[in-house]
Amino acid sequence: MELQDVLGAIFTFDNYAQLLPLVRNSLIAGAVLGLLGGLIGTFVMMRDLAFAVHGIAELSFAGAAFALLVGANVVAGSLVGSVLAALVLGLMGIRARDRNSIIGVVMPFGLGLGILFLALYEGRAANKFGLLTGQIVSVDAVQLNLLVGCAVVVMIALAVIWRPLTFASADADLAEARGVPVRGLSIVFMVLLGISVALSIQVVGALLVLALLITPAAAALKVTASPALVVLLSVGFACTSVVGGILLALGGRIPISPYVTTISFAIYLVCRLIGSRRTRRRSRRDSAGGDGLGQTGHGQVRRGRDVSASA
Repeated sequence: MELQDVLGAIFTFDNYAQLLPLVRNSLIAGAVLGLLGGLIGTFVMMRDLAFAVHGIAELSFAGAAFALLVGANVVAGSLVGSVLAALVLGLMGIRARDRNSIIGVVMPFGLGLGILFLALYEGRAANKFGLLTGQIVSVDAVQLNLLVGCAVVVMIALAVIWRPLTFASADADLAEARGVPVRGLSIVFMVLLGISVALSIQVVGALLVLALLITPAAAALKVTASPALVVLLSVGFACTSVVGGILLALGGRIPISPYVTTISFAIYLVCRLIGSRRTRRRSRRDSAGGDGLGQTGHGQVRRGRDVSASA
């Protein structure tokens, strides 16, 4: 395949205006998922749960594949798989070491189940592929209502537990000493994370859900240390990645996920570059300040010696 053919498959904007109304539901869903992903992703980074997101996604994929096999609602199947995985991780893997080992066991099991269910499914191949990489026009009115309803519930629950969850995420031992129900908050958050993963899979697919729940928050943390600004930037980056990815995918012939992940990764690279430049500039200022103090000290010593000699 020549370069021109590759570019034609990635960017083809013929009849773009006529195709745009077809993704109205997907754009709304993408904006909602960007808002949800930016909020939940901040706590994922604070609690070091990036690996857990991947593990939950595999069980969510298995649940969606089983629902596809039996003719049930795919979103409902994905939700069941995610919540079950989240509960297992929340109840059995409170400590990071235990949690990572459990994820390492659960993740391949969920992926194997999902592949088994897809192998048994005799319907359209596009439905199978969409579970892994997302589908741009797969969100109908019923699915959109379910997605928005679940997202609103998650965001309300997150708002209720925001302060104690932030405290427990920053210092679990101190929070527990102050009477914060750390274990209960951990389980509740894992359930909210499971729901968020299941909703995200509907648009970006099971394999690349990290680009929505991890990368935007990681990028925001590279450019600011302000908790409020981290949340705002994370939400903005996630919305830009999903909505921008949908708009670009509409003009191409490949799945949506490469567009979403590329935009998300580009944002992360820019933020990392900005963060690195700030760190180097701060280091030079600190070094220059230290040198100035050292020179002043040496000057004072020399003046002291001169005074002593004169005396």
